[in-house]
Amino acid sequence: MKNMLFPLLLLVICFAACKKSADAPASDPQTQNDNAKKVLAYIHDLGFPSDKIVENTNEFIVEEDIIFPKNMEVPAEKVRPEQYYTGSLVASGWVTNIRLKIDPSMTSMTSEINSAIAQWNGVANCSIFWSVVSGTYDVLIVDSNLGSGVCGQGTFPSGGRAGGTIRINKAQIAGNSFAQRARTICHEMGHNVSFRHTNWSAIGESSATPVPGVGGTDASSLMNGGQCGSGATTLSTKDKQAAAALYP
Repeated sequence: MKNMLFPLLLLVICFAACKKSADAPASDPQTQNDNAKKVLAYIHDLGFPSDKIVENTNEFIVEEDIIFPKNMEVPAEKVRPEQYYTGSLVASGWVTNIRLKIDPSMTSMTSEINSAIAQWNGVANCSIFWSVVSGTYDVLIVDSNLGSGVCGQGTFPSGGRAGGTIRINKAQIAGNSFAQRARTICHEMGHNVSFRHTNWSAIGESSATPVPGVGGTDASSLMNGGQCGSGATTLSTKDKQAAAALYP
């Protein structure tokens, strides 16, 4: 009996090890590569041209300020029509309390962060609500050297959760006014809840459609891209209408 038990035990261990490997595809380089290809296809489906996409080791950077992790969960549905967003929203159970953790590298801009949060939380008839936490978080805001001319980066939602990272180039925006620094943070927060650039056509994106009932260009939109240091410092009327339409 003992002689039979030992081989059986080895078989059970082997099965358990194989099952664990199957349940954790992220450790498989081929699986990672396949998912990266899906993410890239998703980016193209959103209307971003190839010359606006930069590939890094673990992510794609689009339009200099939008992060697409290669391991993100790609939405199963196609991008729905009539909106300036990604087609992937933060789920209702998460959008009402998006927990933002301020990395120690960003504590010197806590006031600017709170100003940006107040703007999103102040949108009427909208369920978006951000809160600052010190423990478990949904989004981490961190200082990053993004190179000359790049002020910040946000991450689109994935799997019903807000994009997990906001990177702010403190050195780049240090000389901007308080309102403009807060504007950069508020803009990137918009990406983390799925907003795309309002001026998509002017900055070279190949396609995008407006939120129902909130169409047309908007020179006052805080979500216009390429305006760090010079853009609108408050959410426009249309920005607020779009937020309320996507997250009633």
